Amino acid sequence: MATDRVSIVEANLDRYLEEATPSSDPLTPDRPLRPGSTLTAGDAVALWEAQATSRAIDVEARRLKASGRSFYTISSAGHEQNAVVGAQLRLTDPCFLHYRAGGFMMARSALDPEVDPVRDTLLSICARRDDPISQGRHKVWGSRRLNVPPQTSTIASHLPKAVGMAFALGRARRLTRPDGNPVEYPEDAIAMCSFGDASANHATALTGINSARYALRRGNPMPILFLCEDNGIGISVETPHRWIRETFGGMRYLRYFEAEGDVDEVWDVVEEAVHLCRARRLPVFLRLATQRLWGHAGSDIETAYRTPQEIETVEARDPLLRNARRLIERGAATPDALREIRTRVREQVREVGESVAGHRPLETATEVMAPLAPWDEAKIRAEAAGEGSHPLPDPETRRTFWNGELPEEIRNPIRKTMAAHLSAALADEMLRRPEVLVFGEDVGRKGGVYYVTAGLQKRFGRARVVDTLLDETTILGVAQGTGMAGLLPVPEIQYLAYIHNALDQLRGEAASLQFFSNDQFRNPMVVRVAGLAYQKGFGGHFHNDHSIGALRDIPGLILACPSRGDDAVRMLRGCLATAKACGRVVVFLEPIALYHEKDLHEEGDGLWLTDHPAPGEALLPGEVAIHEAAALDAAASADSAESPAPTDPAASAARGGSTAAHDPADILLVSYANGFRMSLQAQRILARRGIAVDVMDLRWLNPLPFEALGEAARGRRAVLVVDECRRTGGGIADAVIARLAEEGTGARLASVRAPDSFVPLGPAADHVLIQTDDVVEAVERMGIDG
Repeated sequence: MATDRVSIVEANLDRYLEEATPSSDPLTPDRPLRPGSTLTAGDAVALWEAQATSRAIDVEARRLKASGRSFYTISSAGHEQNAVVGAQLRLTDPCFLHYRAGGFMMARSALDPEVDPVRDTLLSICARRDDPISQGRHKVWGSRRLNVPPQTSTIASHLPKAVGMAFALGRARRLTRPDGNPVEYPEDAIAMCSFGDASANHATALTGINSARYALRRGNPMPILFLCEDNGIGISVETPHRWIRETFGGMRYLRYFEAEGDVDEVWDVVEEAVHLCRARRLPVFLRLATQRLWGHAGSDIETAYRTPQEIETVEARDPLLRNARRLIERGAATPDALREIRTRVREQVREVGESVAGHRPLETATEVMAPLAPWDEAKIRAEAAGEGSHPLPDPETRRTFWNGELPEEIRNPIRKTMAAHLSAALADEMLRRPEVLVFGEDVGRKGGVYYVTAGLQKRFGRARVVDTLLDETTILGVAQGTGMAGLLPVPEIQYLAYIHNALDQLRGEAASLQFFSNDQFRNPMVVRVAGLAYQKGFGGHFHNDHSIGALRDIPGLILACPSRGDDAVRMLRGCLATAKACGRVVVFLEPIALYHEKDLHEEGDGLWLTDHPAPGEALLPGEVAIHEAAALDAAASADSAESPAPTDPAASAARGGSTAAHDPADILLVSYANGFRMSLQAQRILARRGIAVDVMDLRWLNPLPFEALGEAARGRRAVLVVDECRRTGGGIADAVIARLAEEGTGARLASVRAPDSFVPLGPAADHVLIQTDDVVEAVERMGIDG
């Protein structure tokens, strides 16, 4: 049925071109197609060729699919009027495209003669590794040269990142890149994103549009063009007549346009909308009337929900047919000229299709995953040490900034908590890196719910420390857009539970960009998230969420989780260096209960306070800490001293395991965050009972530091994983135990995990969270003497 309808539509256009009569008053190419319009006859013919090329590619995709040589048949047929938008935007306008953007891409490609849109598109459709944007990983509309970042097929999920790009463009004069120059786009650049009428109802679309309006209301420039390609149907569900106009036409802080009719009429409306967006730096919503020919995709049986008469009515509105009629009637082209274009384009597309179908696809897992998680350790270490894009600030500059006393000079007995260390580390990094942008709910004037960002807005201004609206999807969308614009965003999500409101912005969008663009586009970011349980005097599920499974499930995402203040500083520096050097997406999970913790064993012992690491000291993924049982001997000796020195669990930090000379204990506890602190408490209790255990702080929860873990577990009689997260898929115990078992370590393996429960309010929380006693009892149950 689908193939028959393709043939019918093609035949209708051919028949018209054969029967049409040339105009008796032909136009020269430089004359307007209609008096008062800026669309010339020559440009109108060029547009029609771009549209005809897109149509020929759609036909070829189905032909190749029938022989098993292509893998994508969602076509642009009926949406070719978007070529008008493609012709009017500039290459310096970043564009985030709907999957029916064939006409747009053909017209935009004319702006760069080095781009071959037919070959590029067919390589993508055939999933061949020579595809210049994704190397065959997915059919995407994207091009580095054309400034079109590739988008996934997730419905409307690209609108928030487009808003983020517009946010960066709107602040181009106020934000700088590492070289001190403004962000790479000209001051009048605009962002554009396209989507369908059905997608306009999606929560993510509404979020993007709302946040753009909100930003404008707050006085921020927001140069973004929302292009809604309205074909009146979402797969099989019709969009109510005038629904888009009624929904968006009356919104304040959003200018609304409708483009429909003949190609010159569409051109004029698009021109006005683009000019307003560019000149006034405000959000514009442009509804473009389109048709959907040949169903949702090649596998869609349209007759299941549309009558033959309805299908024929849509086919009669074919934009190629309508535009051909307009060009011939106005004298811009003769039927023979359009027929020659159509024949030439068909032959070119067929020839290219046959050629690229013979190219090879990706053939190994290594090839497929190559751009998933870029890693250049030497470059990252240089970046962290001040030998990369930014040198470390000179001491006098820092001393002036810190009013005479540097953070690392504040030492015992005035050591600091994790929150204080993080606040100082953020300030130092913002001083060093002018492209760092901190934003989120309450991070500015208030300084964050836990005051980690306190004072940053006063120091660096509202252009770099931004209070956002209450919406996690917007926060993570802005992170993507500003990251693509050349900045280094450090957004904050107030609580771990809240990130689930916007998880697809990480999973489907941010973490997939390098994968689907073959690392040609990057959206580096370090997302700070306050999380995990054990808050004292403040609780409930949404402020004590203790499940990280949804984050660990995201390919390529780095998940860092410090336990102590000094580690938090070193790890944050390493995360920023990794994001900067390799474009990575990092989630920096900060244990809320440890923000202001001072003590380890008894109240007032101050053993969880630490000194601030010197500039340039950093920790990278894979680097763990092991606190050995032997360290307790030194601590015990110090206990009798007049001023006992706190033990430092990070003292034996090393990539690949411990570097200490002591023989390892028979039992190894593996943990992180609150579990690491409880494990240290258990370590002392067990030592007094004659059982020696070493304690490892994993620090990095995705990817897990398996190399260091395997080395540390080697030769042990038992390994106990202390995982504070929920038992079923919430934490890391499953993965750690499985890896050690598969490697055949020979050690007895066990775990302590929290029950599968939400965290209740008050003291009841202790019944569903692991405690120090649970760790002690688990070790004793293993029956291994120290």
